[in-house]
Parts: sequence; C-alpha cells; structure tokens
Amino acid sequence: MTEKIRLGISSCLLGEQVRYDRSHKRDHFLTDTLGQFVEWVPVCPEVEYGLPVPREAMRLTGTPENPRLVTRKTRIDHTEGMQKWARKRLAELEKMDLCGFVFKGRSPSSGMAGVKVYSESGIPSKKGRGIFARAFMDYFPFMPVEDDGRMHDPRLRENFMERIFVYKRWKNFLSNGAAAGDLVSFHTDHKYLIMAHSPNHLSILGKIVANAKQYRRSDLFKEYFRHMIEGLRLEATVKKNVNVLTHMLGYFREVLTPDEKKELLEIIGNYHKGLVPLILPVTLIQHYVRKYEEPYLKRQYYLHPHPLELMLRNHV
Repeated sequence: MTEKIRLGISSCLLGEQVRYDRSHKRDHFLTDTLGQFVEWVPVCPEVEYGLPVPREAMRLTGTPENPRLVTRKTRIDHTEGMQKWARKRLAELEKMDLCGFVFKGRSPSSGMAGVKVYSESGIPSKKGRGIFARAFMDYFPFMPVEDDGRMHDPRLRENFMERIFVYKRWKNFLSNGAAAGDLVSFHTDHKYLIMAHSPNHLSILGKIVANAKQYRRSDLFKEYFRHMIEGLRLEATVKKNVNVLTHMLGYFREVLTPDEKKELLEIIGNYHKGLVPLILPVTLIQHYVRKYEEPYLKRQYYLHPHPLELMLRNHV
C-alpha cells in the first residue's frame, strides 16, 4: 500500500496551540513516526465550534449516559451548540475517506473513554465520553478509534494500527468493484491476522464466506465487515499469537531441517515466556517463507500488517 492513509486527529496532538490555556499536546510518535504513513485531518471541536483561545475550561456534568458540556466557573452550557456543530462536521468528515481517528484523551469534547463526569454533588465518575467523540463513534460505529493516552500501551497501539490498515484495505476492496467471489481472496489474505485476535470470529467469517450465495451482495459485505471489525477489536494475546505461529510452523514440517525447526520452536517458546518480542518469531517465519517459497503464507497480512518502520511488534 503506497498511498497514505487518512486519519482524523485532535488538533492539539499535532502541536497546534488550541487548548483552553493556549497550550498543545504534541505527540511525537503521531507526528514524526506515524506521520510518515498517514495524512492527518486535524479537528478541534471547541475552536471549530467557535470558542476562543484561550478560553474558560469546560467539563462534563450530569450522568455518563447523558452528560452536559459546561464551563467550569460561569456554568455556561455548550451541549446543544457542540452537538449541532458536530452533526455538520461529521457530514464533512464522511466525505474525506477517513480510516480512523486519534482523540485527545480525557477531554470533555474529544475523550473517547474514561472522561470525568461530575454529578450534582461534585463527585466525578470516570465513565464519560466527550461530546464530539461520542457523536463521532455513533456516526462511524466501525471505524477504528483510539486516544493519545491509550496509544502509549504497545498492545493497544499495535491493535489500532492493524485495524486502520485493514480498514483501508477493505475500503480499497469495495472501491475496486469487488464481487462476492472476491471475498474469498480477501478472507484468505487476512485469515491468520483475524485468528490472532479471535479464532471464534474467524470461524464465523469462514461460514459467511462459505455461504456467500445465500446473501445479497450488499448484505454479504456488511455482515462480513461487521464481524471482522468486532473480531479485530479483541486483543491479540501472546497465547493467540503462539497459536497462529504454531499453525504457520505446520507449513514447513516437510522442508525445515532439524536445526531450523528446533530454532523456530525455541524462539516461539521464548516469545511465549515473554523473553523476546513478537517481531523475532515473525521475522524468522518470513525468512522461511522466502527461502522455501511458501505461497499461502506469503500472502498472509499477519506477517506484515503495517509498515516495519513503525516497529510496533518490537514491543509486544
């Protein structure tokens, strides 16, 4: 994939001084590393809604299910105004071919989870979601989203990156006029990637593909996509990765020398014990795929789900 993926992002994470106190929250992984491979679409709900910089800080009040966005001191309620602006902005973003969004964590407008919501007694509950983030996630229920805080967790970061690249490949798949029969190829390419997240969803998706003729084309793709995204949201644990690596090992049982097989089993075992990162067994399997010209594994996105330069599997 040579074209850049387009992602939405809270403007302050790019270094724009749009926060209430005229500061920013520039994230160097997002700007310097990931920025090489994506085109950012910055969004600052509060400024685009019409509030100045600097401005009075705001917070969520009421209940997590139906919070209000109010200024801290003057108690001005901006909920309806922000929601009205969000509906217009989301319609614009829908036309921009986004494949994901990185929100500013804990923000009353942009936090996707864990935002403080203050009750009438003043006691906060960390179960809220920012007004714009909530509207975005309701409008784009299957689009990959994350926040800057969670992106510092290596496993959550890798999961997010896998999902945005799968999301982009799926959009390309549909835009190229895919027929029902083409779904077999897409599913095959992503088999082990899906297995690493959810063997159960892989089984469900396999049945959908096998019974493709029973669906109308549009229903087939919607059903497949929904279950695929649900499965990929689940964490690819060490145990599930070992399961995938062991399955891949089976393709080489007749060609590996005893020393090669021993080395691969040792590295998989060391990964299982937490002694080495995932990149080591994956790199060795990639080596054997090239050496022994294994065609089925060569097409598996599990072995190259995102650019190597991101070094995401060096830390999981």
